[in-house]
Amino acid sequence: MKISFKKTYKFAIKSALFISLFATGFGALLAYLFFKSSVERLFFFSTVFAFCVYIFSFIVLQYRVERFIYRRVKKIYDEVSLLESTPLLNQPITTDMETLSREVKKFATGKKLEIEMLEIREAYRREFLGNVSHELKTPLFTVQGYISTLLDGAMDDEVIREKYLKRAEKGVDRLIYIVEDLDMITKLEVGDLNLDISRFNIVELIQNVFELLEMKAEKKKIRLLFEKKYPQIIVVKGDKDRIQQVLENLIVNSIKYGKLNGQTEVSIVNLTKKKILIRISDDGEGVEKHNISRLFERFYRVDKSGSRTEGGSGLGLAIVKHIIEAHKEKVYVESEIGIGSDFSFTLEKALKKIKPFKERT
Repeated sequence: MKISFKKTYKFAIKSALFISLFATGFGALLAYLFFKSSVERLFFFSTVFAFCVYIFSFIVLQYRVERFIYRRVKKIYDEVSLLESTPLLNQPITTDMETLSREVKKFATGKKLEIEMLEIREAYRREFLGNVSHELKTPLFTVQGYISTLLDGAMDDEVIREKYLKRAEKGVDRLIYIVEDLDMITKLEVGDLNLDISRFNIVELIQNVFELLEMKAEKKKIRLLFEKKYPQIIVVKGDKDRIQQVLENLIVNSIKYGKLNGQTEVSIVNLTKKKILIRISDDGEGVEKHNISRLFERFYRVDKSGSRTEGGSGLGLAIVKHIIEAHKEKVYVESEIGIGSDFSFTLEKALKKIKPFKERT
């Protein structure tokens, strides 16, 4: 790639001025002392001499010294140009040391940040691959174990055969569950999953989710409740099925990490005339501050012991984040150890009226 040359005249102008002033002053002093010239002739001689020295000095400095510096500075640009992409390639070569130092410093800072980002991404990639491997190998080994046992002779026992096949089926179902969640996140990231935007009653949707998860909550003796009654309908705009999935994932997460005989509260807050905030709060174990920023990463688990007793794909919160961002909305989380967690997200209100919602009793 050919790089243009940016000429700078500041150094040559100043240096030529200093040389011409010194040479003229010294020459005038010698002419006065040795030749006893008159003031008029001395002034004329000094002026012509200063002009000639200045022009000569400027030419020498500009086209000799600068070319000398240019050849060495160009080596820096040539070495940098070995990189595939650098901002220095998009600008002409300069021999001004102050400008060059500023450009090189800017270039070095940018490369340092780029290297740090690559290191972070590489660490995330390794961790992600490790988590995917861990999540997939557990059900795979389970299915393999049951099938191998059946092939080794247990197939002849009808009771064991049926029991092991059912357990293997559960392992396959878990694999399908993980793969489907991964596929959904991928589609959301690349924009292939189109949202079916409609107007719906968010209060009614929350009640429906409560009914779906009622039995799951009862197993841990956790109460599901609204923070207060909502006698009037609250209409929002969004993909109803995806928002239901968001609510299910957040409520399931609160049940999973909630304490025995605890509770999960869902409330709706009017933020502005156009926005509402849906908050899901629990009184569970909570999350440490250094883990909060990573809660929405794929497969990230606060519990590093590797326990999967609570099940799930490890993708629930990641899906929540992508669905809400696909709606161009925000998702928030606050948590404190021993007190509980508070997940919330915004939705746009709809102006169109729909059929009033009758609260279930």
